[in-house]
Formats: sequence, structure tokens, C-alpha cells
Amino acid sequence: MQAKILVADDERHIADGLQMLLADDGYEVDTATDGTAAWEMIQEGGYGVVLADLRMPGVDGLELFARMREAAIPAEVIFITGEASVASAVEAMREGAYDYLEKPLNIARLKALIPKAVEAHQVKQANRSLEERLANLSRFGDLIGQSDEMRRIYATIEAAAPSTASIFIIGESGTGKELVAQAIHDKSPRAKGPFIAINCAAFPREILENELFGHEKGAFTGALNEKPGCFELAHGGTLFLDEVAEMEPDIQVKLLRALEQRSFRRLGGKKEIQVDIRVVSATNKKINKAIDSGELREDLYHRLAVIPLHLPPLRERRGDVRILAESFLRRYAEENGKPIRGFSAEAIEFLHSYRWPGNVRELKNTVERATILTSGEQVTPDDLRFQELIRTEDREVRIRVGTSLEQAERTLTLKTFSFVEGDHQKAASLLGIDEETLRSRLSRFLASDPAPAT
Repeated sequence: MQAKILVADDERHIADGLQMLLADDGYEVDTATDGTAAWEMIQEGGYGVVLADLRMPGVDGLELFARMREAAIPAEVIFITGEASVASAVEAMREGAYDYLEKPLNIARLKALIPKAVEAHQVKQANRSLEERLANLSRFGDLIGQSDEMRRIYATIEAAAPSTASIFIIGESGTGKELVAQAIHDKSPRAKGPFIAINCAAFPREILENELFGHEKGAFTGALNEKPGCFELAHGGTLFLDEVAEMEPDIQVKLLRALEQRSFRRLGGKKEIQVDIRVVSATNKKINKAIDSGELREDLYHRLAVIPLHLPPLRERRGDVRILAESFLRRYAEENGKPIRGFSAEAIEFLHSYRWPGNVRELKNTVERATILTSGEQVTPDDLRFQELIRTEDREVRIRVGTSLEQAERTLTLKTFSFVEGDHQKAASLLGIDEETLRSRLSRFLASDPAPAT
């Protein structure tokens, strides 16, 4: 939908002239002959661009612009100004106005400026709409979370998915790298095409090359028929290369060539096969260390990582733990026919305090096991086998430099409570506070987490 334009100028002939000129170019244009009338019209909404005379009786252009900024009205403002007021117009641009036009008006410049201003308004509106959708999002495809960290991931996926750029996902094991790759595919123009995933760490060198590129009949002993590889199978869609840094160096060379040429030869073949694919890769390794050690070729990394995407571990987005846990609980309770209402308060406290070194995968498996084993209507710490989990975790509290005192207190309190297996008296004693204070802190810390998704 084309954005409407408002022309506000106290000289009627200028306002009417601009209206006719812009209407001839296909724009819907309204006019106002003073700032007060213009402000009333702007408040009713719908304008993408406002051309305002800098000097008008009553409410002038600068005052009109100030009111629009205060009310967060997103229209682009172009000032019409005489020579003596150019400095004021330039200052207004520093404050966010789009541009200015000097009198007498240069019609060619006006006609060039208006489409750009309209486009700027439309881009801002699209971004604002996206931000509003992401702000209320707790699910994104099969990804779950509403923390700031996950919202940044969602925003990156939304921005990158429509492109053809290669994306490299970096994250610890269990963080959901394949789910991110699937979400990228589902949001892309290739969504109706195949999504082919291969774990490069799961195959020895000879088999991996065969899995990637396929083979011709008779290429080796036992090759009784031709076989297409993942590159061919992903034609028209997305190829996801998980744990790509586990690939042998000579296979990395062949992969790099295939990516650059968008063609390859099957094992035992002579014909170049052209493919149209989008490649998404992933690793759980530290990129710099992998490159320095020779595990990952630097030229291959740069080819794969046009857009790098860092997926945070679960301990860095603790606000998502409860949302994830309750989502898993609903799923497994339904699958197993269990009438489970939720987690006990003590179980919630443990879920928040444990570091989850295995990330989302560990949380998912823990909740599934608890759902199967529990005999009550609520999952308790015993159902989660929290004592076993705690024994596998170190007893240190890790607090980064720059952490707020509030967050440090939260981490220490929850970690101590977890360490003493939910014993309020022991936890209070170790922390040097009374039980009432401990319970108050636990309630405050848990209440600060986002509400679970329904």
C-alpha cells in the first residue's frame, strides 16, 4: 500500500501546487495551510511522508516535528525552507528529519526525494512490525524461547533466510543447531524444496565423500548401482552440514570446490553435475582454535560463514529454561498418557539453578525421563533425579566480570540451594541469612523470570 503524503505550507499556492504535482506521480496527497491543522491530521495517522514549511504561523515546522517525535509518529519529515532557515533545517536533520528543500523548489530534486522518503518509511514500518512480532514470540518454528538472546537469533533468521547466503551456526552440543538450520530453510524461498542434513562426524573419510557426492555404478567393489549424494538430493533446497570441522582436510578441499563451482563429480564419474543448493553448516568447536589447529580450512570457513550465527548455551539464557521445560513436559505427558499438571515449586527452583552442561538436549531428556517415572500429578526434584545431576556438575559458582550484584546474588543463592538439595535450612546457613530471607529471595528471583508460554 502506497504511503500517503501531507503537505503543510501556509502559502496556499505552494500547497496546492505540490498536491497536483505529486498526485500526477500516483501519490495520495492531503494539504494543510497551518501547523495546527497539520498536527490534527497527522494524529489521525496514515501519513508516510510530511512536507512541512519550516516557518508557519502558530505551530511551525520545527514544533510540528518535535510533537511527532514525542508521539513516536513514524512518518518521514521533509522541510521546505527559505535560504535564511537552512541552518535550522540541517539541525533538524541531525535530530531525525529526512531532508529539506529550499525555496524556490527544485522540482527534479523533489521528484527524486519523495520516492526515497516513502521507501525509508516503508522499511521502518516493516522493521517495526518484525520487532513487535518477535517481542511476543516464544516459539519460532521448532525453536522455543523468549529471552533477548533467542530473539536476536530469530531476528537473524528472519533477515538471512530469504537470501542465498551460506550460514554458519556455532554452538555447543545440544543447543539446537539443526533446529536453527531447519528454521532457516522453512523461512526461505526454498521451503518447498528438500532439507538434507548430514552429520560429518558420523562417517569415516571414504564413506563421507560417498555420502556427500554419491557414486557411479562400478566406482568401487560393491557399487552395483549409481547413488546420488547429499548434494544432488538437496537440489532446489537446503543442505545442512553438521559438525563440518570434523571433515578430513582432503574432503574439505573437495567441498570447497563444489561450493565455489556449484558443481561436482560423483565418485568414479566424469560428468560435472550442476546443483542449486543453499548450504547451512554448523560446529561445536571454537572457530579460531579449529582454524589454527588445521581442523578447519580458513578458506572453507569464510566460504561457509557469509553469515555467522552464534547460538548461546542454555546457561546464558536461563529465562528460557522454564518455558522449555514446560513445553517438553506437555509433549511427553500427552505422548505417555500421564495426567501431569506441572512442576513442583522445588523442581522449578532446581531447573533454574542447574547449569545444564548438555544444554537443551539434556533438559529435554531429563524432563522426558521424569515424565515417564513420576507417579504423581507434579514433577518433583526426585523425579528429575537432581542428586545424580548435581554430582556430575562442579561445585563452583562462575560469575563473569561485569555481572550485576543482583544477578550475582541470584546465581549464588540458586546454586547454593541446588547444592544442598533443596534444604532451606542448610542453604540459609551456608549463605549466612535466615530462612525467611532465603525464601523471599527465591520467590523474587523466580518471579523475575518470564512467564511460561501457554
